[in-house]
Amino acid sequence: MTTRDPPGAVLGSWGLLFLLLAPLPCRLCPIPCECSEPARTVKCVQKELTAVPSGIPGYTRNLFITGNRITLIGSQDFQGLPNLVILSLANNRISRVESQAFSALQRLRYLDLSNNLLFTIHPEAFGATNNSIQELNLSHSLYNASAVRSLATALALGGFQDLSRLQLTSNEIVYLPPGMLSSLPKLKHLDLRNNSLVDIKNSTFSGLNLQFLDLTLNAFKTLRRETLSELGRQSRLRVFLKDNPFVCNCDIEDLVNWLNRSQQVADADKLACAFPQELQNISLVERAGTQFACHSSQPGEKSALQTSYAALGTALGVIGIVFLVVLYLNRKGIKTWANSMRDTCQNLMEEYRYRYERDSDHHITQVSALDI
Repeated sequence: MTTRDPPGAVLGSWGLLFLLLAPLPCRLCPIPCECSEPARTVKCVQKELTAVPSGIPGYTRNLFITGNRITLIGSQDFQGLPNLVILSLANNRISRVESQAFSALQRLRYLDLSNNLLFTIHPEAFGATNNSIQELNLSHSLYNASAVRSLATALALGGFQDLSRLQLTSNEIVYLPPGMLSSLPKLKHLDLRNNSLVDIKNSTFSGLNLQFLDLTLNAFKTLRRETLSELGRQSRLRVFLKDNPFVCNCDIEDLVNWLNRSQQVADADKLACAFPQELQNISLVERAGTQFACHSSQPGEKSALQTSYAALGTALGVIGIVFLVVLYLNRKGIKTWANSMRDTCQNLMEEYRYRYERDSDHHITQVSALDI
């Protein structure tokens, strides 16, 4: 710029310089994540993170923090994200979820916590009054039975009024705590594959209107009549039961009958006996009523057993009466024998007493002689 430049040119140059140096409005992205404002997406995938990064843009709608080493979800980790709809925290090492951890996410629809090591989920981890989660994935994430109870409490108190899909596969769950699902009125899809469930209480699914229930790869030997009745009341339900170790004895009769009259079991033709060995791989549906022969054999067996017990009782009664009669008829002889035994015992006692006193006197005499 020279002295010949007009005043307008000077002002224009200073204005351009001011614009270049002035701070520009921008959307920062937390290091080392990847952010896309047009897609409203932030990805922090396999970045060796040990905590949820701060500074996640407020525009974020989809957030993926997966494959890291995060162990704790704190109460302030997801503040300032009013637009978040999808949150995936899969494949971390999360063991604890603190109170109010997700309560600020009022628009959250999908939460993925699969493949973690959850030990404790605080009962107030979710906002009871503003919970909008529709899908919750906890597959391969519950560390032990204590975590299952912790989850049950969180589901009961977390205000999951909109939850329609719950995935709990591969958690080694042995039983579902009472009331675990009772606060999920819109639940339609429940996936319990590859656990260790041995029984289902008849109240577990009470009040629900499920459409999909996967119980494959568990430890069921049969299902109780009450449970079958509860499942039967849910007319739109499709159940999957294959790969369970069904024991084909009379206890399975209710299940077999239900399979033959219900259309709810999608894989009924794939269900087979696992035990006993002579019935292994026998189809439950095809051999119903004939293979297990509960009604034809059981009454006869019970009748024979009852007859045997009656005969044994009669014989013992007769023996007892005969014994009492013999005692009565020989009461005088028995009395004489008892008196004889008593006298004999008395004589023996007197003899032992005499010997003891004699030995004692002899010992005293010897001691006195030694003293002299």
